[in-house]
Amino acid sequence: MSILAAFMVPHPPMIVPEVGRGSEAQIAETTHAYVQAAKEIAALKPETIIITSPHSVLYSDYFHISPGRGAKGSFAEFGAPQVSFNETYDEDLINEICLLAAERQFPAGTLGERSARLDHGCMVPLYFIRRQYTGFKVLRTGLSGLPLTDHYVFGQMIREAAEKTGRRVVLVASGDLSHKLQDYGPYGFAPEGPAYDERIMDVCSRAAFGELLDFDETFCEKAAECGHRSFVIMAGALDGTSVKAKALSHQDVTGVGYGICTFYPQGPDGERHFLASYLQKLEKQINEQRERSDAYVKLARRSLETYIRTGRTISVPDDLPEEMLKMRAGAFVSLHKHGKLRGCIGTIAPTAKNVAQEIIRNAVSAATQDPRFDPVTEDELVWLEISVDVLGKPEKISSSSELDVRRYGVIVSCGHRRGLLLPDLEGVDTPEQQVDIARQKGGIRKGEPVTLERFEVIRHV
Repeated sequence: MSILAAFMVPHPPMIVPEVGRGSEAQIAETTHAYVQAAKEIAALKPETIIITSPHSVLYSDYFHISPGRGAKGSFAEFGAPQVSFNETYDEDLINEICLLAAERQFPAGTLGERSARLDHGCMVPLYFIRRQYTGFKVLRTGLSGLPLTDHYVFGQMIREAAEKTGRRVVLVASGDLSHKLQDYGPYGFAPEGPAYDERIMDVCSRAAFGELLDFDETFCEKAAECGHRSFVIMAGALDGTSVKAKALSHQDVTGVGYGICTFYPQGPDGERHFLASYLQKLEKQINEQRERSDAYVKLARRSLETYIRTGRTISVPDDLPEEMLKMRAGAFVSLHKHGKLRGCIGTIAPTAKNVAQEIIRNAVSAATQDPRFDPVTEDELVWLEISVDVLGKPEKISSSSELDVRRYGVIVSCGHRRGLLLPDLEGVDTPEQQVDIARQKGGIRKGEPVTLERFEVIRHV
């Protein structure tokens, strides 16, 4: 097998003695484990080390592989310019991944920024590895804002490319754990922080990679984790393979979690195709949800599926509940795919003869006109989760103290600019957050005078 082993490692610059200047003693356990991992990598004698780094070039909808012949870097930004690197890239392996991505229309490659500077997410692992072993080239790739499932697929593609080129590869998944473990830490404390660290170390110590896909996006965000997507790419590279895993260390004394684990492939295992199992389970859940959907959601789904498949906008069906034909109201249609927003378009006030027409129009717009996303494609329809929010009449309020993020949505207005945020959204926990996000959506800067309105919705799922 071309993937000789994989390693989950953190990247705190302070662990480099020239940077830490003594403060690295706080995480001596992590240093000891790092040295052990580097020695194990040296013993494998890989031709190429692939490093997935959260601090490399990051795009919301694309996996950026660093292009060119190589890159340089140093810890000058952290006060240690004398610690420097001059790495050569494995251009053949890079090209093979790019070819596979192009063939499959997968969003990965070397397009975009052509930065020749190494980031600390790469340099910290290289600092330890280079002291044990020098006979390798590097492939550096960033993460993306795409769903976890796409990160897993990217890992599968990396492995396939390694096998096609015959490279002896070690994969280093660079990433810190939670940044919110202690009150005295640089990012403070959140209860999700320790929960994330405990859970991720348990999952990785068992190589239970399928469970990586079950981490909720909002939970990860509240935990302020850094490396989860790195770990999912690594899992994809080891898909269908029995793995011997070992946790070498975990520390949280700085308020940031640092975990080191090793993973050695043991041979094919048909029970460990985790993405296929996850998608099968997800498809079953979505189909069950479709059966439970009410008339509002079924109309939205029928509207957008018909449009995506045929380009035709449906007429109002005859078999709808009478209330949908008589009521006029604004309505928002929201689309989610694999736990991530895929589109959301709506109307604050009624613009159509009835709410049924409102839903038909807005479902198509959510799938094709949301400027944040590419239009939905036919092969995505099976994975879409759809909700419809029917808006009540907005009422003016004097301040955010009159908001309740679970009950009320908010409209923030400044002149002709308006931003709206629906109620009861994951990750929005306070009225202040709600107003700030609505400001951003309306292009309204902080400090500009605004008027506030609140509204209730009836959510159909």
